[in-house]
Amino acid sequence: MPLLSRDFVIAILCLLCAMVTIQSGASIAKQLFPFVGPEGTTAYRLGFSALILCLVFKPWRHIPTNWRPLIVYGLCLGGMNITFYYAIERIPIGIGVALEFTGPLAVALFSSKRKRDYLWVAFAILGILLLLPDLGDVNGLDPVGVALALVAGACWAGYILYGKRSGNESSGGVTVAIGMTVAALAIVPFGVVSQGAALLDWSLIPLGIAIGLLSSALPYSLEMVALRKMPAQGFSILMSVEPAVAALAGFLILGELLTVWQWLAIFMVITASVGSSVSSKE
Repeated sequence: MPLLSRDFVIAILCLLCAMVTIQSGASIAKQLFPFVGPEGTTAYRLGFSALILCLVFKPWRHIPTNWRPLIVYGLCLGGMNITFYYAIERIPIGIGVALEFTGPLAVALFSSKRKRDYLWVAFAILGILLLLPDLGDVNGLDPVGVALALVAGACWAGYILYGKRSGNESSGGVTVAIGMTVAALAIVPFGVVSQGAALLDWSLIPLGIAIGLLSSALPYSLEMVALRKMPAQGFSILMSVEPAVAALAGFLILGELLTVWQWLAIFMVITASVGSSVSSKE
């Protein structure tokens, strides 16, 4: 695909908008944790997102023939959401996204056949090692939060791979609507059982709708457009700046400050992705 092709430019614009909205939405969502916890916040996000997307795209009019990748895509989507929210309950958003980003970075690197990409693997591993918690430091990162962010990364990798397969079966909007519905059916009951009547607080529901729109309905639709216009590897590479976007959103919205070493670690993860991008196009 030519570097400046129309599809490539559209994909970049879609991904930039998706990154800004999804990380801003995550920062806002974290403010709901004291009221409905990560489970209730995830239920809001997936439930309202599924409702919005189904109303817009009416997926029942376009029944797919191959359901398996769609179901796996939806389960990866649900797993990615709830494990990420559990993670950022314990660690800053910017660090959570940097650790979660190991998923799409792995997709990009394992798709490559070049030996030089081992250098970028080393950069990524070093960045992750810098982020790993010092268990002897009471002020260090929560190890459970770190582990949950890595699990979210594995779910993110599945979301990319199966999202690409699912997107080839039907239109992007229909795919996201069905996938989000599968995710909601899997996660919302868990949130309802966990948080109960707290989810019916009318002062929280408008914020839940906003989170569903900003964090899922809009960005995942934009990402699906991008996935349909580029290979999975290219998608993973262009997402490389998301950890920095997340850290900035966490600072502006939540006042989360990162140390110099944590910023360096995030920079190394981004460098690994950008380096992989450059070498893959040579």
